[in-house]
Amino acid sequence: MFRNRQCLSARAVVKGSGDYPDICGEVTFRQTQKGVIVTAEIRGLPCKNDNGGIFAFHIHGGACCTGNAADPFADADGHYDPTAAPHPYHAGDLPPLFGNNGHAYMSVLTNRFTVKEIVGKVIIIHSKPDDFTTQPAGNAGTKIACGIIM
Repeated sequence: MFRNRQCLSARAVVKGSGDYPDICGEVTFRQTQKGVIVTAEIRGLPCKNDNGGIFAFHIHGGACCTGNAADPFADADGHYDPTAAPHPYHAGDLPPLFGNNGHAYMSVLTNRFTVKEIVGKVIIIHSKPDDFTTQPAGNAGTKIACGIIM
C-alpha cells in the first residue's frame, strides 16, 4: 500500500506552439510500487517531417510553458536532471513518440522519478527524435508542444 496517497497521479494537458497549433493531448503519470507509468495520447502531430514522424519526449525542469519569439517554450528550461547525470540518463529523458497519421500513443514504466518529484515541471515534445548521444539534450530540435504537470 502507498503511505502518501496525495501524489499517486498527475497529468499534463499538452498544447502546441504557435507554429504547431493543432497539437493537443494529455500525458498522465501514475505512481505504482514498481515506478511511474507514463501514458501519452497526443493528436495533431506533423505528419510530414524529415524524421519519419518520431518526436523526442522529455520532462523539463521549468515550471511554465512560456518563452519568446525564438523559442516559445524557453522557460521550460532543460531536461529534468536532479542528479546532474549526462544525457540520456536524465530523470526526464523518456522514450520517443512515434506519430501515426498525426496521432501518438505511448505508455512506459520508469523508476527515474516519482510523481511527487515531477509535479510542477513541464512535459515537452520536440520536432526531431532524440539521438540519445548529443549533450546536453539529444539534438532533439525545436520544442513544439508543452504541458504543465499538475
